Amino acid sequence: MTDEDYLNGQILLIDKPLNWTSFQAVNKLKYALINKLGLPKKFKIGHAGTLDPLATGLLLVCTGKFTKRITELQGQAKEYTGTFFIGATTPSYDLETEIDKTFPTSHINEALIHETVKQFLGEIDQIPPIYSAIKKEGVRLYEHARAGNAVEIASRKTTIHEFEITRIALPEIDFRVVCSKGTYIRSLAFDFGKAMNSGSHLTALRRTKIGDYDVKDAVDVVVFEDNLESK
Repeated sequence: MTDEDYLNGQILLIDKPLNWTSFQAVNKLKYALINKLGLPKKFKIGHAGTLDPLATGLLLVCTGKFTKRITELQGQAKEYTGTFFIGATTPSYDLETEIDKTFPTSHINEALIHETVKQFLGEIDQIPPIYSAIKKEGVRLYEHARAGNAVEIASRKTTIHEFEITRIALPEIDFRVVCSKGTYIRSLAFDFGKAMNSGSHLTALRRTKIGDYDVKDAVDVVVFEDNLESK
């Protein structure tokens, strides 16, 4: 594609690597396009839905005039796969922080796991993690958390369209979830453990689909950069 193609608008399917922020991925693409194709430094580029650094998978990146479609793309259903670790929680609900509490698991069996799944199908109330980018009184929640501030977080309505358990090897449970915009899979992990009278946190997460876009068609950031032809 030419510089004009990117200015007129493209949706790039990127497979975000582990430990990269979504911002870092977009920045890498931006400067690759500037340096290799000569695009203006102020050309528009942005992503349609943040992935945490500890998550991998599909990141939709819009360029040029297609940045106007970001809100539309963010509203589409998303599919994730990943792993819950049963019997322990962390303050961040994932591996960003250390385990703070442990819980019994001897009562947990396959029947209980599959029965618990049913509680989370459809519209649910969900409280976002304290380690998230949501703002409270003008400050990001994760900044409150790192400062040790106690803050009250309001619950939100979200919808779980599909929730499938794909592997049970306790203390690990693998899953596939299709959900609405604004769903926190980390919160789902925490709530799932609590619903089984235990604890849980997220140890792996991969976004596989956004609407009809599939990670199978995505490319790694570095590979995308290497494939760009210089002007």
